[in-house]
Amino acid sequence: MTDGKATGGSPWAPFGHRAFALLWVATLVSNIGTWMHDVGAGWLMTNLAPSPAIVSLVQAATTLPIFLFALPAGAIADRADKRRFLIAINLVLAVVVSMVALLTALDRMTPVLLLAMTFAIGAGTAFMAPAWQAVVPVLVPRRDLPAAIALNSMGINISRAIGPALAGLLITAVSLAAPFWVNAASYLVILGALLAWKPPAAPQRDLPPEPFFGSMLTGLRHAGRNAALKATMLRAFAFFLFASAYWALLPLVARALPGHGAVSYGVLLAVIGCGAVGGALVLPKLKKRFDANRLAAAGVLCSATAMVIFALAQELLLALPAAILGGAGWIVVLTSLNLSAQTALPDWVRARGLSLTLMVFFGCMALGSILWGQVAAHSSIQIALLIAAACLVLALVLVRRVKLGGADGHDLSAAMAWDAPYVHEEVDAHPDRGPVMVTVTYRIDAADMDGFLKAMHVLSQERYRDGAHDWGIYQDAADPRIWLEWFLLPSWAEHLRQHARVTHHDIDQHQTARAFHQGEAAPEVRHFLAPLRQRPNKKGSRI
Repeated sequence: MTDGKATGGSPWAPFGHRAFALLWVATLVSNIGTWMHDVGAGWLMTNLAPSPAIVSLVQAATTLPIFLFALPAGAIADRADKRRFLIAINLVLAVVVSMVALLTALDRMTPVLLLAMTFAIGAGTAFMAPAWQAVVPVLVPRRDLPAAIALNSMGINISRAIGPALAGLLITAVSLAAPFWVNAASYLVILGALLAWKPPAAPQRDLPPEPFFGSMLTGLRHAGRNAALKATMLRAFAFFLFASAYWALLPLVARALPGHGAVSYGVLLAVIGCGAVGGALVLPKLKKRFDANRLAAAGVLCSATAMVIFALAQELLLALPAAILGGAGWIVVLTSLNLSAQTALPDWVRARGLSLTLMVFFGCMALGSILWGQVAAHSSIQIALLIAAACLVLALVLVRRVKLGGADGHDLSAAMAWDAPYVHEEVDAHPDRGPVMVTVTYRIDAADMDGFLKAMHVLSQERYRDGAHDWGIYQDAADPRIWLEWFLLPSWAEHLRQHARVTHHDIDQHQTARAFHQGEAAPEVRHFLAPLRQRPNKKGSRI
């Protein structure tokens, strides 16, 4: 899995794996360029159209594409060679960012054009993000995954501490186009790292790739039955919808301070980054004393407090504590949500599941940016920040019973415990043939019926998570001890994929249900295929 040795438990252990260290450094450089670009775009828009409603659209144009395109991006990432996919997307983004730099340098940029190109860059990020997140478990062993996620978050915030300050200096000393040129160059670094990275060979596929739209539906079904993932997305919704006001209105907060300018905006963002890095450094120690839910709640309260201070601050020095609190709170919440999502997903659906969490993250950021921009336009920046802070605290109270980390301790590695189904030589079990019905017959004593049905309800969630689109359980009218479980899948290939998807945690649930079965023989499993579809030949007859 990795090409280095590391000792699990240390927050720095992932750096012992060469591939992780290489991509982490390259991503750090690329993110510095990205933050410089974001500062340049936000500040450019305050010059082109300083209305709060318009400036907040820059944040919305950055985040909305991830909401729109993350699910198809996740489906592609679960099917494609992730390294080649990431190389292609980064090449496209390098070209688009270069166009932004050129138009800005020629003084040909307009508000509409800036929003359109920001949307295009956001779309590239949307297609790239699920693949990046799905790559992390390939780079480090599972024991180092929490540390790797924390280090990735810390890297983003180190770049946030460096990039904005550099952008402010370049805008003042060179030109408004300079941050965009640096960002375009930073893509060369990430492309070099991707070309140098040699991932382990993908396992040989015995089945055709999942159909594109079918794979998206499978991902949605899995997420709909994955309780830990749904809890994570609900907590994310309750945070990002209101915390988005912090980022959407920050350029205007900086502009409203005495002696406003690009340097002040860069300083605020740099201090936010420093607060986030500080939060990341103390996070491993805090995790030993507090669980993820308490840490996330503390991060939410820090973010709300930061917005209140921003709303009341009249000087840059008074706004700096808000920047530190906001950065620390942001990384604590983001790391807690990311880790909860990663540990809730098995490898086969990881990119699709993470893409759905990204849809929630960035969909709420986009919606919130538009919402709080309009509130600020119709009232004031201060009122918008105060209302958003109050809503953030209220949302925390409302979701306090929704817990993060619901899948911690679950072994979600592939169990490969099901034997290949027997197919008679006269049966045409073509991969595309379907639908397929699988039945399992149990013999249950009357005294065990209630416990058995409860266990089967839990087991039904696994059937849906692993590909079934319908499920049921029936009692034999002639022999009440006989119970028939059935579930449907769209094709024979999908059922064979189901064999490979079952995790060790799923097997534990199977054993709980099958413990109620009476008799020496195991429950009988049978497979039924729908009739072959008839197709007209060239002469019009049926074949």
